[in-house]
Amino acid sequence: MNDDDEICLCFHVSKRKVLQYIRVERPKLASQLSQCYGAGTGCGWCRPFLQRLLEQSADQTTSLPDADTYASKRQRYRKEQENK
Repeated sequence: MNDDDEICLCFHVSKRKVLQYIRVERPKLASQLSQCYGAGTGCGWCRPFLQRLLEQSADQTTSLPDADTYASKRQRYRKEQENK
């Protein structure tokens, strides 16, 4: 995933915005990332990825899937949530 790809697809929050928020605000909990343009407060798909970014914020080699794979898996996640 590139820095300009959206990590929160509900609110169009890019990975770059989240990383910058982590650098500047230094949140202690992943839930505090919701203050970054609402990241993680929509469907919930990105929450594990936000957690991973927070945990690995000191390591700039955070591995996330490419944008297309990420979006397609989120689509499956949303369908599963609708079927519950």
